[in-house]
Amino acid sequence: MAHQTVSRAWDRDLVPDRLGRSRRPEPTCPVEVALGAVAGRWTTLVLRDLMPGPLSYGEVRAGLPTLSDKVLTDRLRHLVDTGLVERRVRRGFPARTEYALTPAGEQLRPLLIELYRTGQRLQQALGTTP
Repeated sequence: MAHQTVSRAWDRDLVPDRLGRSRRPEPTCPVEVALGAVAGRWTTLVLRDLMPGPLSYGEVRAGLPTLSDKVLTDRLRHLVDTGLVERRVRRGFPARTEYALTPAGEQLRPLLIELYRTGQRLQQALGTTP
């Protein structure tokens, strides 16, 4: 018996262009880019806290009191390295370090909102609402 290949039309909402038509996760796929931007434990919370405006390291730390300094430093460094967050050192004594979303980082706001809403709907559908 020969194998048959099933051919399906692409869902235009899920795959509006050729970049989404890969057969495996590709770094150029827009979905992979978006997921990569928010990947990592605590990353969404750091981004959420920076959405209203710049914060010092201490202010980010105070907003997430159970987050270790090591992980916070790693997350901030990663977000700076990927161009989603800008690190600014303010003159003065003592020098003050601020973190702010870049325009690219601000593009994550609708994604974070929709992830939250989808999570709520999933909790309700699965009966796991806290």
